[in-house]
Amino acid sequence: MTATPLGQSRTLTPDRLAVAAQARPLDATVPALLVEGVTKRFVVARRKKPVLAIDDVSLRLERGGVFGILGANGSGKSTLIRLVSGLLTLDEGRVEVFGHDIVREEMAVKRLINRVSVDAAFFKKLSPMENLLFAARLYGLDAGRAREDAIAILERLGIARKRVDRPVEQMSRGMQQKVAIARALLTSPALLLLDEPTTGLDPRSKLEVQSFIEDVKTTHDASIVLTTHDLDEADRLCDRISVLNDGRVVAEDSPSGLKRLVADIHGQEPTLHNVFMTYTGRSLDDDVEGESDDNDD
Repeated sequence: MTATPLGQSRTLTPDRLAVAAQARPLDATVPALLVEGVTKRFVVARRKKPVLAIDDVSLRLERGGVFGILGANGSGKSTLIRLVSGLLTLDEGRVEVFGHDIVREEMAVKRLINRVSVDAAFFKKLSPMENLLFAARLYGLDAGRAREDAIAILERLGIARKRVDRPVEQMSRGMQQKVAIARALLTSPALLLLDEPTTGLDPRSKLEVQSFIEDVKTTHDASIVLTTHDLDEADRLCDRISVLNDGRVVAEDSPSGLKRLVADIHGQEPTLHNVFMTYTGRSLDDDVEGESDDNDD
């Protein structure tokens, strides 16, 4: 199935996004996401110093772009996603989604965003279609239209019609992740937060998901924040990348700009692997000591 039918989907249009937001129309001059001076600490024990998970982070995502966040395990990338999505409260700083402050205008923000995490939650006894239609009802979408759009999105992600009515618990980890992405896109988010969406997928499923993200990027009005452990994926999909280390942004530029930096300044081969090693001094698979796994992936 090509991207064209999905591009004509009635749920993924600017007009319906604005209606869903029940707020002022999305202003093209306002960034999709603005993060300014955000800090987050976690208290891990009564007599221990709080863990500084996010330390004075700022970033800006223009409308329609894909912003990548790279970091080793425990570097703060998933904590940052949870802060933007409202699942965690800010200690310092501010976050705006299309001009809406996430603290003062919480409900307006929630109607504009959706999040896909590496461990998506489902009603496991229900089918993918039942899970998607339940999400559609929560967002006030028309059931008939939602069913049509759900089938189109699921098929684009490689899930055949004959599988959409089987219980989710009978599906592989990779197939469940595709259903999670379909569920997020069904609600027509203006800002889509993808927290390691291809982690654990087989190579074919990973490529299908990456191609679908490219379709969303080029044919719809959604802006995307992507955290990933896959440097090739970041290079392929992202317009701009921030590298996090110990909760701080240590480098930020376009993929080509970051690669030029390590080549021109550090005399290394222009690869994202060298970018990451140069600015963090560790592998993507390294854990950051002292930060609980419960705080970040």
